[in-house]
Amino acid sequence: MARAAFEDIAETFEFLEDWEERYRHVIALGKEMPPLDDAFKVPALKVNGCASQVWLRPTIDGQGATAVFGFEGESDAMIVRGLIAVLHALYAGATVAEVLKIDAPAELARLGLDAHLSSQRSNGVRAMVERIRETAAAEMARG
Repeated sequence: MARAAFEDIAETFEFLEDWEERYRHVIALGKEMPPLDDAFKVPALKVNGCASQVWLRPTIDGQGATAVFGFEGESDAMIVRGLIAVLHALYAGATVAEVLKIDAPAELARLGLDAHLSSQRSNGVRAMVERIRETAAAEMARG
């Protein structure tokens, strides 16, 4: 059920020989993301539970279950910024109904992220996924 952009990442990971190369690729993905405007680095958009500072700004186009989900994100840590890019590839462009059906832990496990992130980073990814799912669920409820 993953988005095409996420599938591209998964395919690239298959060709990278070791975790160090994958780690560098995740960082490169983060560097490609546009920066989040400082005006959005506010407590309401900050994700709690991350060791690094993380902000996610959701963008919803439409209303209800068929609204298209997206977000902008930023972190002060390069690897976390890359993880935000991976999550963006997984979720952006999905409807809010689809967002709630995506099994993020299973999809991220395909990349081997679950086995190679520290417990703090893993907790941060879970917190980001939870924020994304909460945002989608809130939009569904508004629908």
